[in-house]
Amino acid sequence: MKRNDKPLMVIDARLIDTSGIGTVCQNVIPLLKSKFDIILLGKRAVLQQFSWIDSIQIIEFATKIYSLKEQLDFFSKIPLCDYFLSPHYNVPLLPIRAKKRITIIHDVNHIALAANFSIMKRLYAKWILASALKLSDIIFTVSSFSKSEIVKFFGVKEDRINTIPLGVDKSIFKTYSISEKQSIQIKYKLPEKFILYVGNVKPHKNLITLIKAFALLKAESFGEIDKLVIVGKKEGFITNDLNLDNEIERLQLRDAIIFTGFVESQDLPVIYNLADLFVFPSFYEGYGLPPIEAMACGCPVLVSNVSSLPEVCKEAALYFNPYDLEELAQSIHLILNDKLKQEELRTKGFYLTANYNWQNTANRMEEIILTN
Repeated sequence: MKRNDKPLMVIDARLIDTSGIGTVCQNVIPLLKSKFDIILLGKRAVLQQFSWIDSIQIIEFATKIYSLKEQLDFFSKIPLCDYFLSPHYNVPLLPIRAKKRITIIHDVNHIALAANFSIMKRLYAKWILASALKLSDIIFTVSSFSKSEIVKFFGVKEDRINTIPLGVDKSIFKTYSISEKQSIQIKYKLPEKFILYVGNVKPHKNLITLIKAFALLKAESFGEIDKLVIVGKKEGFITNDLNLDNEIERLQLRDAIIFTGFVESQDLPVIYNLADLFVFPSFYEGYGLPPIEAMACGCPVLVSNVSSLPEVCKEAALYFNPYDLEELAQSIHLILNDKLKQEELRTKGFYLTANYNWQNTANRMEEIILTN
């Protein structure tokens, strides 16, 4: 069906206020408006915060993802439409009133790193991912690495998986003035110089190795930068069943590690600006937006050399083995004590991120959707 001469697309937008998937939704949905008439499923109070929401219809849908009620609500709430887009693999399992289903699968972390999850979570993830692949008419993923993982674990034909580039909003992720940086520094009580980590706190993020490497460097008095800032909530920081709070206490890092707690989205780019080095030690990433965001803000980037990260960061980052504690410590030391290396990484980061933009993401999606 069409309204206003455009195909009608219904999008599950319940995860729009999360990192990763939410960032993609926030940036791509307003760009899809040029080719599609859009209805969003989600919390009205959350969606109405966005400036681009005015011309978009909202269907209130606050049901918890991965729940039985979610499936029942999908069946009853999705209106007759041309396309239904799931930005995550929690797809409707019952028949819906959409001519075609579209799903974005960012990674298969629950399958590739199965040891990090309970048997029930592994079985559920495998079942729902397999269902998403079977039921979807169009499947998107965010990197060649994720595409290869989907093919490897589920035996899907390569030509069924479409890779879309992700972007960075350079009107926000950019360099800021001294006065703007000082304001945010005061607001979050940040030190003058620090190493930065930004990201979800899950087992595959490998924060425990970063903390141990940081402790090793502090023990060796590696220089004037002796603070590690972690953007995110301190509560519930558990990696491989090891409570990071206890580990921080054991390593005597209580005064050296700063947990910012919740950070407003408009403040995060300025925090990237303030940092002397951004470190991303993840074991597994379908894409990895934080390193790209850091680069766009002029922060030198150090990332692990596994999964999608070399594909995404290319020559604009320095790499290390995330399983090698000493290599991570040495890499941090190398960058922080080499001004030329810092400037090289900044220059390469600016150059690389000039090619990452959300309009390319939307254009690629539109092209594939409208020709299938």
